[in-house]
Amino acid sequence: MRRRTVLASALAAAAAAAPGVARAAGPGPSLTPAGTTTLDSRAIYFVSYDGLVNNNSFQKNGLLTYKGHQYAVWYTADRNAVVGRRALGSGTWQTVEAGHTLRYDDSHNVISMGVSKTDGRLHLNMDSHSDGFTYVKSAAGLMDDPSGTSWTASRFGAPQSTLDGLALTSRFTYPQFVATPEGRLQLSYRAGVSGNGRNALAEYDGTRWTALGEWTGSTGTYTSEHGSSTARNMYLHGIDYDRHGRLHAFFTWREQNGAVMCASGGITNHDTGYVYSDDRGRTWRNGQGAVVGVTGGSDRVSVTDAGLVVDPLNPDHSLMNQESQATDSAGRPHAIISYVPGRFGRCTTDYVADRTANGRAFHVRRDASGSWRKTEIPVPLNSSQRTKLVLDGYDNAYAVLPYGRIAAASAASGYTDWRQLYDGVGLDAFGEVVVDETRIAQDGVLSVMYQEKSSGTTPSALRVADFRLPA
Repeated sequence: MRRRTVLASALAAAAAAAPGVARAAGPGPSLTPAGTTTLDSRAIYFVSYDGLVNNNSFQKNGLLTYKGHQYAVWYTADRNAVVGRRALGSGTWQTVEAGHTLRYDDSHNVISMGVSKTDGRLHLNMDSHSDGFTYVKSAAGLMDDPSGTSWTASRFGAPQSTLDGLALTSRFTYPQFVATPEGRLQLSYRAGVSGNGRNALAEYDGTRWTALGEWTGSTGTYTSEHGSSTARNMYLHGIDYDRHGRLHAFFTWREQNGAVMCASGGITNHDTGYVYSDDRGRTWRNGQGAVVGVTGGSDRVSVTDAGLVVDPLNPDHSLMNQESQATDSAGRPHAIISYVPGRFGRCTTDYVADRTANGRAFHVRRDASGSWRKTEIPVPLNSSQRTKLVLDGYDNAYAVLPYGRIAAASAASGYTDWRQLYDGVGLDAFGEVVVDETRIAQDGVLSVMYQEKSSGTTPSALRVADFRLPA
């Protein structure tokens, strides 16, 4: 038995280092504007936590494509949750209200979408920040025949405070739907609060929801040069299956105790880590293939586990949480992280001001040898907010920066030739944007959802800009 265990660990480590074969080199990155459409000329607008409720980039998915149609979700000026759809290439969106009204002026309370392929339903989870959530699902088959199915409120069920009777936690935040290779739908979420929370999973098999349980721990001691903390939460940069069936997750830790920072004006985020699962999120391994956590079990991914950190950084640089990630055609993981580099000082004292003045984004990836590489993207953030990462059909990387600016690097260069391709001028975007992570694979178009700048609580236009990528 011991020999089998050692062999299994060795095989897992080998698979982690070389998960697949990448495509042959193709054309480099390029963008061709393909039009802009308006979702809502007067969407709700308020700034909280330096963000907008309709455009938080951790929203998975605020915009998605399935079987030739694209779907979007947002809140209107009168606070109603709305779902829109259009045929790909169409400039006209059909909209329907989902039967829920936004409760608070809190930018965390985003709407996230998912599709259960086993029964063709659209699922919505919304309006949650360390409290309950609202869940709505469509009739079966709605997503399978969009051209032949009317888009009306009658196609959606009544809002619920549970998942069809499954109550998860009274401290619920950050819903993220992800489809398994078999077509099941999983829901990732945080139980608990910032600085003291655990990540968990639930799963829908086409008939019912099941709670798989928590897979990260909040306990253990983290010590910096300034002090210690004994409680935290893991913030995910994403949770995504690659084409080979592996589930990937980059993350940062946020400590509860501010004593770990050099100054109170920063944030307690530290280190970029990575884990993966080859059994649909039941067992979690570090980059070397060692088991570091079991979902629903007593052994959870912890800050004290070895082999998690792929880019070490102490809490003094205002490292962003919940940035973004993607996987390439070989199944190798990529992420965007951002912080204030040490060349601008060793201690951030004002999180928003310091990131806006000196924040930089970095591309972190695993190469074919299994080594981790990091490249600075030479475009200043000029914002405290997040950047989204997508890869095109040739594995070229695109960073969609705040204000809708887009930089890119070629796979052929080893992602060393980052440059800005689009300056965002004319969008008048507030800051963070939402991208359609699912559309590129279907028709080679990058869709970016953004909201125009406004002031106070004056509603503003919510739009989707499309860009054709290399064919």
